[in-house]
Amino acid sequence: MNNGLRILKRRRAVALDLARRFLDVPVANVSDCMSRMTAGGPRLRPMHSGGRMAGPALTIKARPGDNLMIHKALQMAKPGDVIVVDGGGDLTNALVGEIMIGDAARQGLGGMVLNGAIRDAAEIRQGSFPVFAAGVTHRGPYKDGPGEINVAISIDGMVIEPGDLVIGDDDGFLCVPFEDVSALLAAANKKQEIEARMIADIEAGTFDRSWVDATLARLNCFVEQ
Repeated sequence: MNNGLRILKRRRAVALDLARRFLDVPVANVSDCMSRMTAGGPRLRPMHSGGRMAGPALTIKARPGDNLMIHKALQMAKPGDVIVVDGGGDLTNALVGEIMIGDAARQGLGGMVLNGAIRDAAEIRQGSFPVFAAGVTHRGPYKDGPGEINVAISIDGMVIEPGDLVIGDDDGFLCVPFEDVSALLAAANKKQEIEARMIADIEAGTFDRSWVDATLARLNCFVEQ
């Protein structure tokens, strides 16, 4: 097997109906329930008009500036899949543009995440298909490879395995490991309920912030009287 030029089968993937339950959960809440220790970095921003993303990852490790394996992944992807590309963060050449994004949307995919650049930014920005990328350039891609499909990849230290859950909203995107999806959905929903009560308390003028002074006292902070 030629590492660097291989296409593997995805061995498991989060169920699509379970993934879609995350469309009602802010990414920030899931991130908090993961102890705020996991992130794909602040560089990758939503390039579409807005809306949430959630689906199983179809992973690609691409040569910077080359989209051969992204084209192959579009042949392989199933409805709801999120194509996640480690393009090395290079912004010299765009990995996708309006045509490939339009094809992904037509197939009913769940979104696309690119640690690299896009082009046709205005057209993508007008659409609702979820696209997260690190930048924009007019220069087009190469199509020569090498590359790998359905391998473990990393974006700014966040490891993404094939079939993991990938979610995104206006705050960015996040990978939820396959084994943790159900537990984190329950935890994030519980956090959302707590935050709803906090917002209600703020509106009622009964919000309790006594923990601030308690924390300062525990830290022996000097407070001038």
